[in-house]
Amino acid sequence: MVTDTLREDGGEEDHTKMLIIDGASELQMCRIHSIESTVVIRQLPSQGISFKLWLPATTLVTLLDNYRRDPINSPLTRTLSSFTSDGSDSSTRLNIVELGSGTGIVGIAAAATLGANVTLTDLPNVIENLRFNADANAEVVARSGGKIHVAALRWGEDGDVEVLGQSVDLILASDVVYHEHLYEPLLKTLRLMLLGGDDKKEDSKRVFLMAHLKRWKKESIFFKKARKLFDVGVIHCDDPQEGSRIGVVVYRFAPRDHTMKKFVLSNVGDE
Repeated sequence: MVTDTLREDGGEEDHTKMLIIDGASELQMCRIHSIESTVVIRQLPSQGISFKLWLPATTLVTLLDNYRRDPINSPLTRTLSSFTSDGSDSSTRLNIVELGSGTGIVGIAAAATLGANVTLTDLPNVIENLRFNADANAEVVARSGGKIHVAALRWGEDGDVEVLGQSVDLILASDVVYHEHLYEPLLKTLRLMLLGGDDKKEDSKRVFLMAHLKRWKKESIFFKKARKLFDVGVIHCDDPQEGSRIGVVVYRFAPRDHTMKKFVLSNVGDE
């Protein structure tokens, strides 16, 4: 069984095909126009929410694709233009960590479109499928000068963050604010990655980009706590899908004393 989804974005269609292999697994094929390649993602819906592709992830993939095609008019430009890597030199390659990667499609797309060195992270039980998807797209990523790594990362665990090292330029995530009991662990991990580290400098450009779709009023708790630690701004809002009141919102988090505060960010309203 094959289903096709066509989405209008910037006047061009985004082609996504889903093949249901059996009752337990699905292969999602996402065309990335800027590199004229297709990323293939295995979903395992029966194993839980971490094994499914969610709308906020596709928003980030589309933004990354459009940034490579037209960086001047992209909402990602203010963040990504501060990094000089083009993927041609491994010593200057952009280093990205994706939190709560799930299927890994966002990190894989980032590696492919930015020629970046990307580490996909999630809970230990998700790692096997992440590795499957990373291996399935290794050739596409390599053609763009990117590279993918996979690592277990439990939010709130200092040791897991330390294993990743401090060579991180950009942190990505999509749809990670859902269970209230995970708000504090996620914020702790963000504090460690954005504010901590022996090599943390006053002029560090390290930031966190997160795509989020509001589902519950309680999510405002996370954003209120986050604003006490970081400058939080909205850089992009999707139009709502049919039948919905709100669309996916992409937020940018940076340390309060970050030198990139010169960028004018819209205030985050109550969620």
